[in-house]
Amino acid sequence: MINGKVIKYGNNVDTDVIIPARYLTTSDPKELAVHCMEDLDKEFVNKVSKGDVMVAGKNFGCGSSREHAPIAIKASGISCVIAETFARIFYRNSINIGLPIIECEEAAKDIEEGDEIEIDINKGIIINKTKNKTYKSEPFPEFMQKIINSDGLVNYVRERVNK
Repeated sequence: MINGKVIKYGNNVDTDVIIPARYLTTSDPKELAVHCMEDLDKEFVNKVSKGDVMVAGKNFGCGSSREHAPIAIKASGISCVIAETFARIFYRNSINIGLPIIECEEAAKDIEEGDEIEIDINKGIIINKTKNKTYKSEPFPEFMQKIINSDGLVNYVRERVNK
């Protein structure tokens, strides 16, 4: 179960604003987190807390296919991203590093900055505690839930190989 405060953005948030190219000289998640969203929202690193949820509009994660973008988001403390739609490569990179992401148009449009929400990613249920509303999305298939619960594809494979 995920519980957090919402930080909200609009449509077409691309990977270049999630983590600007000038910081791609490092792959250290902590260093990437310090610069996450800084070209779009200079206050992001000051307002994000561990467990918060990012909500956005359409085409989140478009642009370059850099894995650094979901790593920066996850390392910043964001526990899940909800959007109307995701760029496919960002979607794949997020699952591969164990960052839960949910496509839910109704929730993405209705949830506002600062709302407190609860998410059951295994059931695809989002509860907006601030507005007392529930949204339904498609739950992840079981194998994807296992990848996310293992904190990413590499750990998932390691766990299976070491059985």
